[in-house]
Amino acid sequence: MIQGLQSIAFENSPYIVGSASVVGKKEGEGPLGSMFDMVEENDLFGEETWEAAESTMQKEACVLALGKAHMDARDIRYLFGGDLLRQGVATSMGVEELSIPMFGLYGACSTSGEAIALASMSVAAGYGDNMLAVTSSHFGSAEKEFRFPLGYANQRPLSAHWTVTGSGAFVVGTKRSHVRVTGITVGKIVDYGLKDSQNMGACMAPAACDTILRNLEDFGRTPDDYNRIVTGDLGYVGQSILFDLMRGKNVDIKKNHMDCGMTIYDQKTQDTHAGGSGCGCAAVTLSSYILPKLERGEWKRILFVPTGALMSTVSFNEGESVPGIAHGIVLEHC
Repeated sequence: MIQGLQSIAFENSPYIVGSASVVGKKEGEGPLGSMFDMVEENDLFGEETWEAAESTMQKEACVLALGKAHMDARDIRYLFGGDLLRQGVATSMGVEELSIPMFGLYGACSTSGEAIALASMSVAAGYGDNMLAVTSSHFGSAEKEFRFPLGYANQRPLSAHWTVTGSGAFVVGTKRSHVRVTGITVGKIVDYGLKDSQNMGACMAPAACDTILRNLEDFGRTPDDYNRIVTGDLGYVGQSILFDLMRGKNVDIKKNHMDCGMTIYDQKTQDTHAGGSGCGCAAVTLSSYILPKLERGEWKRILFVPTGALMSTVSFNEGESVPGIAHGIVLEHC
């Protein structure tokens, strides 16, 4: 059912049937380390390149999620997946062996929200009983793609994020579980003209603000109607900007806001500056930390808002701004 200007409220809410998180060594050393399904000590994951390692992560996450849902690839109607690399190569090579009909997505670090939203819409519309949503990022491949080769050993500004090496996969289906997707708010591109790719929190915060406000208005809710409003990877800089933007609209989310990029690493001991980012950041935090709290009923309803900075090496080198986008997923305990 159409809800407001940008949202959908599902009459027959699909469920999160199973999920899995696969991460690298640094993520395993962080506060959520014991909660991930798989922590690989070698960030190459047995491969020869960072890109191949990211593909391997995606395949492992999909297989683990299917196993936890007591399914195999033949039970999945469509796969929705994406990553940060050019033409989504990590995803296409990662899920190739599964032989699932797929839609390749790009929403930068918001891709987990986009994938879950489309998977949920497809299940609710009756296009299949089970869909698979997956995304990933890798510190090595992202630095190589967007910044500097690791051997360059450049210094990062304090506003910079650390790209999460991780992949999260989610089976969305009709089989009843303790977590359901009751609604979505599809975000739109918001561009404040910022051009500093090393300060992605500032670039993405306006989009997060826009989507959160739209969700509250479309569903007729207040921040208190959510146990947590969870952003994907604004980090410490982006969170501060988000709070200021929200207060400018007379909405205060400070007491129940959580950011995945601030949760996945220990800022004081892991030298991650502004926090974590990357497609894998929100995805693995959702799977390992957020969904278990919903499953146990500790949280009854959350708004999951992964955020993305929409840029490429070409757009950055040509002096274009870095617009943001954020998608809202309403998840409820049942």
